[in-house]
Amino acid sequence: QVQLVESGGGLVQAGGSLRLSCAASGSIFRIDSMGWYRQASGKQRELVAYFTAVGPTNYADSVKGRFTISRDDAKNTVYLEMNSLKPEDTAVYYCKGSIVTRFRKPANDYWGQGTQVTVSS
Repeated sequence: QVQLVESGGGLVQAGGSLRLSCAASGSIFRIDSMGWYRQASGKQRELVAYFTAVGPTNYADSVKGRFTISRDDAKNTVYLEMNSLKPEDTAVYYCKGSIVTRFRKPANDYWGQGTQVTVSS
């Protein structure tokens, strides 16, 4: 089984910064992609940023130039550096990984439990 654990959320004033971390652990053979989604109260979950094993990183238009996704393959960890935060960035942020647990098996999607980010105006 695979677990994704997020950390780093909190309360910050508009214009401030936060760094989220997501560590994957368990029976990991290969990580095909990892990324961040968010869900604001009363809204649908939306993609924030993600990377794939072979392609470029991708960002939602609303966060381009402000957020940066990075990873540490040795630690199976992905980070989200969030700068110039706005009140509309307030949401629960979820980590998602498409992870292969055994050789020649397809990847499955795994989600973290979420971490709250609140940006005050």
